[in-house]
Amino acid sequence: MLNRSTAADPDRLVTPRDGSGLRVAIVSDAAPERNGVGAYYQDLADHLKSAGARVELVAPRYRAGSWYGGFALPLPGDPTQKILVPFPSLVSRRVHRLNPDVVVVPTPGPYGMLGMHLARRLGADLVVGFHTHFERLTGLFTDWGLGGHIAQAYLKACHRLLFRQSDLVLANSDDMVAVARRIGAGRVSLMGTPIARRFLDREPVSAGGSVERVLFAGRLAPEKNIETVVEAARRLPDIEFLVAGDGPLRPWVQEQCRTLPNLSQVGWVKRARVLALIDSVDALVLPSQVESFGTIALEAMARARTVLVSPACGILSWDLLSRGLFTIHDDEHLADALVRVRDLDPAIRERKARIARDAAIEINRRNLDHWLTILGGDHSSTVDARR
Repeated sequence: MLNRSTAADPDRLVTPRDGSGLRVAIVSDAAPERNGVGAYYQDLADHLKSAGARVELVAPRYRAGSWYGGFALPLPGDPTQKILVPFPSLVSRRVHRLNPDVVVVPTPGPYGMLGMHLARRLGADLVVGFHTHFERLTGLFTDWGLGGHIAQAYLKACHRLLFRQSDLVLANSDDMVAVARRIGAGRVSLMGTPIARRFLDREPVSAGGSVERVLFAGRLAPEKNIETVVEAARRLPDIEFLVAGDGPLRPWVQEQCRTLPNLSQVGWVKRARVLALIDSVDALVLPSQVESFGTIALEAMARARTVLVSPACGILSWDLLSRGLFTIHDDEHLADALVRVRDLDPAIRERKARIARDAAIEINRRNLDHWLTILGGDHSSTVDARR
């Protein structure tokens, strides 16, 4: 177990070294408010700025139900998401004004491909973040038909081009490192995940000694295995379940909420409200079929919550973090896993929660240190965040 004193001084942990002099452009197709990748780079940008770096985050924006930053195209299979084709002159102007040493591209969409082009034109290093195995993800949407095959082909081609042009590819789990190498990444390394400062700076609210209120937060889509959350609510009427998020399964979830009094759907939640939502529950569940990491699980760990994840979640590949998590067994339904954890001695769950928060603080410190090292030009650096 990590030393408890580390949790008492988050400022010391979130700024491990001086980043002044660094100029970093992050060019991403993921809006900061809409998904885990968007949240990752918003949090990373904030931490880098606090360390003294100059950072420009160039990405679409989603505000009050509208998309900004380019010409919006529908995302196949999910009417709640959009792909934006940026205005090249506007993006180019922002990136040229910064004149970055490094361009970070976390997505293979139009923004990401433009970021790759600008990095090469400016002579900047290109670091590619590989967060989502899109090709596997689209395989879950069997009703896409021809659109699914076209999407897979496009994503694979863009990833290959990004990887070939990159100076370094960073992935957030061992499985994703292996996938990146198969797709064609030459130099690939492991990266950790940042956490918004407010999750670390504020002391967590006590969750109490029972498991009576459970949260699922994420995209309402097949890969998240949301059906098991609904079934758990049906089997465990004495536990209140909250579902936060948006996606193609939202109408189905809303229909289930009408039939189950202990199941509530709170819709898409702004990032500023996520902390309060996590603090309001006893446990968070992430039963995903495909989950390259699971940022929401890490955020719940930072708030000292009981967290249950499926074996498919990449967060389990980090030894430091897995000690603070409960795993849903391969042959176990989420409902049974919740009963198993609920029936534990409350002192065991409390100890696990303390381990989880300490591990989240430490992983954030090491990850920021790793990013600052990489952005400073040491592309051989590996994040030391396993043990």
